[in-house]
Amino acid sequence: MTTSVSAPTGIRRSDASLLRPKDLPPGQHFIDGQFRAGESGRFIDVVDPCSEQVIARVPEGSADEVDTAVGAARAAQPAWGALTPKERSGILHQIADRIQANSDLLERLESANTGKPVSVSQDDLASTVDTFRFFAGASRSITSQAAADYMTDHLSVIIREPLGVIGVVTPWNYPLLMAAWKLAPILAAGNTVVLKPSEQTPLTTLKLAELVADLLPAGVLNIITGYGPEVGGRLSSHPDLDMIALTGSVTSGRAVAKAAADSLKRVHLELGGKAPVIIFADADLGAAATALRAGGYWNSGQECGAGCRVLVHASVAEELVDHLVAEVSTLVVGEPGVGDDVEIGPLVSKAHFERVCGYLDRAAAAGIRAAVGGAPLAGPGYFVPPTVLVAVAQDAEVAREEIFGPVVTVETLPDRRRGDPPRQRRAVRAGRVGVHRERPAQSRGAREARLRHRLGQLPPGDRDRGALGRVQRLRLRPGSLAVRHRRLLPHQARDAQPRSVIAPTKPPSTHGQPPPRQHRAETSTPRRVDHVWAQPLNPEVFLGLDSQQ
Repeated sequence: MTTSVSAPTGIRRSDASLLRPKDLPPGQHFIDGQFRAGESGRFIDVVDPCSEQVIARVPEGSADEVDTAVGAARAAQPAWGALTPKERSGILHQIADRIQANSDLLERLESANTGKPVSVSQDDLASTVDTFRFFAGASRSITSQAAADYMTDHLSVIIREPLGVIGVVTPWNYPLLMAAWKLAPILAAGNTVVLKPSEQTPLTTLKLAELVADLLPAGVLNIITGYGPEVGGRLSSHPDLDMIALTGSVTSGRAVAKAAADSLKRVHLELGGKAPVIIFADADLGAAATALRAGGYWNSGQECGAGCRVLVHASVAEELVDHLVAEVSTLVVGEPGVGDDVEIGPLVSKAHFERVCGYLDRAAAAGIRAAVGGAPLAGPGYFVPPTVLVAVAQDAEVAREEIFGPVVTVETLPDRRRGDPPRQRRAVRAGRVGVHRERPAQSRGAREARLRHRLGQLPPGDRDRGALGRVQRLRLRPGSLAVRHRRLLPHQARDAQPRSVIAPTKPPSTHGQPPPRQHRAETSTPRRVDHVWAQPLNPEVFLGLDSQQ
């Protein structure tokens, strides 16, 4: 390849601060409807990733404080769950209104805490408002399997109920939006929640609690700040929690699943990924490079759906790299708020900065070349320029592992004259695969529509480590009878038995098979309800939508 390494253009900086002191939320836990000081006396510094300066401090939570929050959530759940869908829907709409009215403040707070460009924070806020409005409506249109006659002279009915108290752990890359993706469905379903935000980016989550404290009954929403092993570990193992939901790394997901196993609580995990993009020789390479500019570098590449691994046909690899380098070189690196054209901010923390730089250093030592970028930028802050790594082998570390930064790798596909996109896609061991291929038989409009496909929109496949991929492909609702019968979700075993009103029975078949024989004498008594399937209104039904970004 003839493309030469491009020198980074530097960091655009600003002397003005995004925040005023009154913008910051209380540096305390939020328990039972009010902010409370931490009991340990220890604090966690919240650092601005642009300047490396401390902008706030939050308490380092303990297991005892988690217990207090869980107790408050447990006490509040019966009354909250007893509200009608209309009443809960109205409160969720009020929360959306409150967020929208304070969107400018939340955008600045999110950008100051994470370093992401204001344009990204604006997109996050719009999606956060939309999420609460969506679930405000969804809570009023929940459906279940219809009542039916599975046994002679008996009526079987399925009732959905709130699951109970849910523990939530949210990540640092989309603090407010991920909190909304968890909170909105959980609250809409009538559950209460104890949430642990990332210790690196807790500010917008705490601010949200401050803004909506008067809208939610005390105890419905609780927030404990702290580190994963202490706070997250206690949430995962807590016997009074009915479910734990985490968005985070694969390592964190394993730890949560192990800790939750003893109590058999339900587990929802949205974990990392390595999203490949396959580009064939007949693709529009310019359009593909434009799509990668957005799909690979949005939020500085700090998202699991980033199109960060490119597999391109060998005959057009050099041309594709030329297009990609030209696109990536136009990305502006800078602090949030210095201009609407800033698209790449710093990485979120020193630890993550060093992690990404470690991948780049090891790649260079292995002979992998950076066509653009490839080294951190000088000066304060955790800035890594947008990078394209070329001549990458399929077994290279940077091709196999999630870097989670503004780094896209380029590999070449074998020169097969009769390349079959479906077969090539299946040969890649990954969950999300975007394929760019132009079909001559298609109209120009159809081709352009395909080439404008937004990377990261494909549903996760069976190999996604973000759990439930197979369930989503089958379009089954987690928590449904069909899922339990097929044993696709072992953690769904809890509460799988019906609550008998008169006599216990076996569950009805879910695959068109005849119902089980009735092991008792037939009776001529009038029709009556023999049993009620008390199937909880599982937040997983909604949380399963997290991957449809």
